[in-house]
Amino acid sequence: MRILFVHPNYHSGGAEIAGSWPPAWVAYLAGSLKSAGFDDIHFIDAMTENVDDGTLAARMAELQPDVVGVTAITPSIYVAERVLQIAQETLPDALRVLGGVHATFMFKQVLSEAPWVDVIVRGEGEEIVTALMQAVDEGRWPADRARIRGIAFRDGTEIVATPAASTVKDLDGIDPDWSLLDWSKYIYTPLGVRVAIPNMARGCPFTCSFCSQWKFWRDYRVRNPVAVVDEIERLVNDHQVGFFILADEEPTINRKKFIQFCEELIARSLPDRVKWGINTRVTDIMRDKELLGFYRKAGLVHVSLGTEAAAQLKLDQFNKETKVADNKEAIRLLREADIFVEAQFIVGLDNETAETLEETYRMAWDWQPDLANWSMYTPWPFTPLFAEIRDQVEVFDFSKYNFVTPIMKPKALTRGELLDGVMKNYRRFYMKKALFHYPWRGTGFRRRYLLGCLKAFLKAGAGRTFYDLGKAGYWGPQTKKSVDFHFDDTRTIAEAQMEDWEAAADRAARAAERREAIRAQGKARAAERAFKMPEGAEVMACGGGTEQMAEEA
Repeated sequence: MRILFVHPNYHSGGAEIAGSWPPAWVAYLAGSLKSAGFDDIHFIDAMTENVDDGTLAARMAELQPDVVGVTAITPSIYVAERVLQIAQETLPDALRVLGGVHATFMFKQVLSEAPWVDVIVRGEGEEIVTALMQAVDEGRWPADRARIRGIAFRDGTEIVATPAASTVKDLDGIDPDWSLLDWSKYIYTPLGVRVAIPNMARGCPFTCSFCSQWKFWRDYRVRNPVAVVDEIERLVNDHQVGFFILADEEPTINRKKFIQFCEELIARSLPDRVKWGINTRVTDIMRDKELLGFYRKAGLVHVSLGTEAAAQLKLDQFNKETKVADNKEAIRLLREADIFVEAQFIVGLDNETAETLEETYRMAWDWQPDLANWSMYTPWPFTPLFAEIRDQVEVFDFSKYNFVTPIMKPKALTRGELLDGVMKNYRRFYMKKALFHYPWRGTGFRRRYLLGCLKAFLKAGAGRTFYDLGKAGYWGPQTKKSVDFHFDDTRTIAEAQMEDWEAAADRAARAAERREAIRAQGKARAAERAFKMPEGAEVMACGGGTEQMAEEA
């Protein structure tokens, strides 16, 4: 049986600034399938190769696969749906499979707007896709489809979701097949070396209100650090990878295993051959301040910090569990350890103003990270924060949910004014860095890396791909009133998905009411049980005061 995976040809002016990224999902799925005996697997990276629809159809026709599989994050969903529509037109007998975070939570939407999608894989795919391919190979599809956990499909006019599959418990049993990728195409621009995105842990124990990753992966699980370094060593030896970013949401959460990971890298002298970066939390940097030099010795050179906001009110709204003062201190600690630090800010909520945008710039310059990134708040339609602000969401063109397009319109700003304010922050920050910091601060690797980052920004700016400025028609403050984000107003929420949302909202509201009622009952019982002095006398502390004496040190 021949299986074809396709990475959809979607582009926006965000992460692509730093380079071309290898689609790790293909390697992990292919590794599991090959372990189960499926070895006729092919891959088309339509995004990196910029494959148009006609060329994609021709390559599909040439390969004649029995199954076509594609993944999608929210902004790439329409392109992914189009890939499977092309498969339907070109290979009418092939099974068409869609997975990824968007389809997992929005399967009713997807199956309503793209009925040519045969089956959706809900959740992490290794075990579900293997079970699905076994059913197809053994002739049990579609007869046994209701027995396969973790999928969704149409049965006539009805949309059916089978019970959720369990998460992958044995992560160390997954052996990704990285050989499917053409590694010459995946380059990290700041260093000009090949880049990989291996995975050490899945899930996240934190529940930031704007994020969906903790919902998608569900359980927090960590691989054996030795096995992860084995994989990285193969990437370096077999594919000449010179830089990697751990795909984990927060790889430092499990401190013990992260230290073991670093020790293993050092023991094999890999930091001499490969450098790496991570995303992590401010609190973990504060916790590990004595270990940052050790992390740098292990090859860690770039940390992207989820500082998220300059105002404590926003941090609290995001459920970040951090303080503004901690952000500044964490950045200082990383700089002192000679680790490049990138501060991430989220802007564009309902309460954004010109003043709050200015505040994030002043804060960023005061903190002095090496890099700063302002991302537009993107209301993922399956996050807790979206449920709270859904009535304020006006745009349901998911192709624009890409962190660079202002989906939300603040009360005090137009979308053009919001974009202009963000661009003003970028211009000031990086112009001052380019003139007074990058060429003069440090020597050797530090200088080369920072100038490489600047080169990546300049390249994206010159090509008008940065922040999708070319598509929006933004050329500076003079165009802020004429920018056009080209929202597709015909995109709406499908009736089936809306019903699902409303049912979930009702359940959440009822649960909140029950919790509040239980709390009220508990308080009432506590009040009834409370000791009362005779004749209503006031309870006094020792000596007749109203406060207890302080404990001795």
